Amino acid sequence: MRTTGPARRLTIFVGESDQFHHHPLYTEIVHRAHRAGLAGATVMRGIEGFGASSHIHTTRILSLSQDLPVAIVIVDERERIDAFLPQLDELVTEGLVIIDDVEVIRYVGRKP
Repeated sequence: MRTTGPARRLTIFVGESDQFHHHPLYTEIVHRAHRAGLAGATVMRGIEGFGASSHIHTTRILSLSQDLPVAIVIVDERERIDAFLPQLDELVTEGLVIIDDVEVIRYVGRKP
């Protein structure tokens, strides 16, 4: 990915307990993004939320949820994100997938 300039942000919202072949779905998405050579991926666990089912999932002590919301965020060049989308058709059977055009201000990796 270029260090600055226009890019795309792919965000996938799924449940923490969603599985793909007995593994967490978010793990499969991150590993496939890595194999596809995408610039990076981050998984963020939500503390509360609801989706299409309208059922609220929360970490509050009196109503601990086993299926908290999870967001996987991937940013890369438009062409690379677009090429990755067909894999999500196979993986995401329930959830939300969104794409935003973004501007990368700085992208610097750690030095070895």
